[in-house]
Amino acid sequence: MKVDGGFGTSSGFEGLMESCREQEELGYDGLWVPETSHDAFTMLPLMAHATETVELGTSIVVGFARNPMSLAYSANDIQLLSGGRFILGLGSQIRPHITRRFSMEWSKPAARMREMILATKAIWNSWNTGEKLDFRGDFYQHTLMTPFFHPGVNPYGAPRVALAGVGPLMTEVAGETCDMFLCHGFTTEKYLREETIPALERGAARADRSMDEITISGPSFIVTGNTEEEMDKAKQATKQQVAFYGSTPAYRPVLDCHGWGEMQTELNSMSKEGRWTEMGELVDDDILDAFAVVAEPEAVAAELKRRFDDVVDRVSFYAPYSGDRSRWQTIFNDLKS
Repeated sequence: MKVDGGFGTSSGFEGLMESCREQEELGYDGLWVPETSHDAFTMLPLMAHATETVELGTSIVVGFARNPMSLAYSANDIQLLSGGRFILGLGSQIRPHITRRFSMEWSKPAARMREMILATKAIWNSWNTGEKLDFRGDFYQHTLMTPFFHPGVNPYGAPRVALAGVGPLMTEVAGETCDMFLCHGFTTEKYLREETIPALERGAARADRSMDEITISGPSFIVTGNTEEEMDKAKQATKQQVAFYGSTPAYRPVLDCHGWGEMQTELNSMSKEGRWTEMGELVDDDILDAFAVVAEPEAVAAELKRRFDDVVDRVSFYAPYSGDRSRWQTIFNDLKS
């Protein structure tokens, strides 16, 4: 099981390169950057310059805020700058963000994402093989590529593509078209085994692919601490994050899998009233245990392996609270051993 680190965008660019160097020296297998308050594609060149061997990826960039050609250029450049270490991690986001934040079109998200990935790959293939660009789909058409706009053959080939998903249709797209599937932090072992894996298998079968061709990456909520006070703080912060995700209608299937679907309706109503702190109170300890590994630092690695070792190829830590570096170092060392 590979262990991934990363860098959030909330603090901007301060300390980015130093943090990447440190994580590479510690032995992390991959470094992932999200797209939240800053553009991930502006951070990746700095990450590539600061490191030499670690894989670099986006978790995620919003596909529907862009088009296949813009994605192809950005990802191709990062692949070139990083010496072939880049993984393009895509996600759809949810409708309000696409239509109201990005002012872009939303329709048939799974079908559109499938076509976006295939179109992006067609553009890369045209650049790297010299074949005429002639992609014609229901959502995207790319039929023009002149020498002036041609970046040339990438000596490292095309980037790998990863797709994040929760629902079965988007997960099937990943199984059909991608090198990697990015599990959302809002998932459970039960949902992963009973819903996600079968959906990936259905998608892979459509493309006559083997599941061995698909890497599964599982970011997992971790609740840990060195004292009872730290554990309580971590529990409350993680419960609020679980409640935040649980309020999203698109993520209800995860709760339905456990028979907790009605909680989504209540959380959604509370979110519209701005009752963010109260929402966490609906997440009891049983629900928290399903979504998060709750353990002292020295027991976290064993529990992660018990839950996911036979289905997840790489893992990262999702902890929506601050903590001292030593506890994460303990978990990292245990996993790598």
